[in-house]
Amino acid sequence: MSDLDREPGQAVYDCAVATVAEPESVLLPGHDVPLGRYTTVRRLLPHRRRRMVGAWCFVDHFGPDDVSGRPGMQVPPHPHTGLQTVTWLVEGEIVHRDSLGSDQAIVPGQLNLMTSGHGIAHSEQSPADHPPGMHGLQLWVALPEEARHGEARFEHHAAMPVLRDGEMTVTVVVGEFGRLRSPARVHTPLLGAEVLFTGPGRRELPLDPVFENAVLIMSGTADVAGTRLSPGSLLYLGRGRSEVSVEAEGEARLFLLGGEPFDEPLVMWWNFVGRSHEEIVQARDDWAAGRRFGTVAGCSAEPLPAPGMPNVRLKARDRHGRTVG
Repeated sequence: MSDLDREPGQAVYDCAVATVAEPESVLLPGHDVPLGRYTTVRRLLPHRRRRMVGAWCFVDHFGPDDVSGRPGMQVPPHPHTGLQTVTWLVEGEIVHRDSLGSDQAIVPGQLNLMTSGHGIAHSEQSPADHPPGMHGLQLWVALPEEARHGEARFEHHAAMPVLRDGEMTVTVVVGEFGRLRSPARVHTPLLGAEVLFTGPGRRELPLDPVFENAVLIMSGTADVAGTRLSPGSLLYLGRGRSEVSVEAEGEARLFLLGGEPFDEPLVMWWNFVGRSHEEIVQARDDWAAGRRFGTVAGCSAEPLPAPGMPNVRLKARDRHGRTVG
């Protein structure tokens, strides 16, 4: 997925921040961002007060939308550096094509994981005969220094590990939950898991106390760590918790994020994750000149042009959003 903001910057937003029941829990409201002509997403990370959760540096929640009689998602070819994209659907279908030659449809319950390394281009488009609904998540994972200059790759996993416990089902998308491990290859310790309640229930979900952790709700409502959570916000849980209480009054779909704190300062601009202003300028120039990122075959849409660089120098920021250097 592409960041289509007209003026992509350091992702500092003027959003109200509500401190909730426990001292380390912070409710971070998202904001709507148009994604092309046909899709609007709720951007939950990065946020003015919390830039990352582990290496998770970007979280977009889209839908549920009725796309019957509409094109659905139509994101033309665009570049990425320094990150992994994680695509998770609960409704709909999207076809991923990239400059490695991948051409892969994804449907609910499957995982698309793309690793940009030094550079890759891809498109994401609903097929003409797509289902009537569209609902899912697109997330970015920042690559650490030792992985971000490597070769690009793409993985599709048609089946993910699932834990069923009465009215609750947990699907392990990335990392480990209990004794289950996702087959997805990541480069820092991470957790990404969908938690689905099919009816009323309460559970204590285990957490790694070394990780930063957070929860979002995709549909329904639930009390998480004593806070009522509904779609549109991310509840940051901080570090040091070995479990979190979740209580659903009815059907609810949550997504649990976690990871070891990512201590490398980042420059995030448009679809690039780097370490300096100069890196971002070079990536933009390479995309504009048709270098480095390759061509997305099988996609008839024109590649997305890069926006103009801002009039100020881009500065690296740490995981708290503080300027470094």
